[in-house]
Amino acid sequence: MRRPAVTATHATAPRLTATAPYLGVRILHLDSGRHWRGGQRQVFLLAAAQRERGGEPLVVAAPHSPLAGRLKTLGIASAAVSMRADFDVIAMLRVRRIISRWCPDVVHAHDARAHAIAMGALVGLSLPLIVTRRVPFIPKGRLKYGTRVAHFIAISHAVGDALQAGGVAPERRTVVYSGVPAPTAGAARDWRQEAGWPAHVLLCGVVGAMTAEKGVEQLQAIARQLPPDVRDRVRLVLLGGSAVGPDSFGGVAAYRAGFVDAIHSAMASLDMLWHPSGAEGLGTAVIDAMALGVPPVAFATGGLAELVVSEASGLLAPPGDTASFAKEVVRMASDTPLRQRLAAGGRARAAEFGVDRMVNGTATVYEAVLAARAGTALRAP
Repeated sequence: MRRPAVTATHATAPRLTATAPYLGVRILHLDSGRHWRGGQRQVFLLAAAQRERGGEPLVVAAPHSPLAGRLKTLGIASAAVSMRADFDVIAMLRVRRIISRWCPDVVHAHDARAHAIAMGALVGLSLPLIVTRRVPFIPKGRLKYGTRVAHFIAISHAVGDALQAGGVAPERRTVVYSGVPAPTAGAARDWRQEAGWPAHVLLCGVVGAMTAEKGVEQLQAIARQLPPDVRDRVRLVLLGGSAVGPDSFGGVAAYRAGFVDAIHSAMASLDMLWHPSGAEGLGTAVIDAMALGVPPVAFATGGLAELVVSEASGLLAPPGDTASFAKEVVRMASDTPLRQRLAAGGRARAAEFGVDRMVNGTATVYEAVLAARAGTALRAP
């Protein structure tokens, strides 16, 4: 049965409370990603938690995407819409039909393409649009970042600062850090055995999409600047991308594992994480590593500088400075007590970035947006 349209008044608008967040609220999520990355994981975790807390989420995702598949395993409502470009008119019309049938209280877009599709689908409608911004780049385009978006969620202060530089006023943006669940590693994968490496080598993991934006191109430069004895003692394990098999970077032997589903088990045997991204909104892979007691080395860029407390939960190098990054790798590889201290500090730091914090922060944004919408309706002549 089609749900009646919601009228935004104090009598009918959904109410979110501390004891019953999301109760009765219908949320239409849009995510255009075709792969399983940090953003898709956040959508999945958020939708699952919203349903557990009394909400009614429906996720519009790319057909046959990992996100759509995982949603089905939990029985979370989803719809498949291919979003091929920012101004894909066919996608806009399909999303608009879903909106007319589902009658959501909130539309929540989770990436730039979904943001554009949602705006097109909502032309002429008064439903509030919330957009999560995950990249620390200054946005361009007055239309997309204008007042049609009721509120922006920034996943770090670095992302929030970029929104401000792009003209988004403070009252229209809120920082809600991404959250990851407590690790359930189970049996750690034995990468030394899988790759045929000796037992004494130190395992350095690189986790992500293995694209230039994630800093993979920096690995060669970092590895080349390691002293020969350190290059001999470390090995790289690349968790992500499509390539599988042995490789090397700047004289450091490496193993490409391809996409790994059980990420906690894959990371649990690592001795340190290399995270050479040059522009990171936050870095959920780093949170995962710290939660598992795997200390990270990263560039102090974007949200990473907020996430990693240098010398307490990991080591940070100046942005883009591969020589300094290599020096921090040498420190960590050569100092077992330092690794142990950073591992303990990382576990404590990661605990501050739980899923509940992300879910509750999002609920606070929804509540403010819905309350403002209800108030506007009451003031209307």
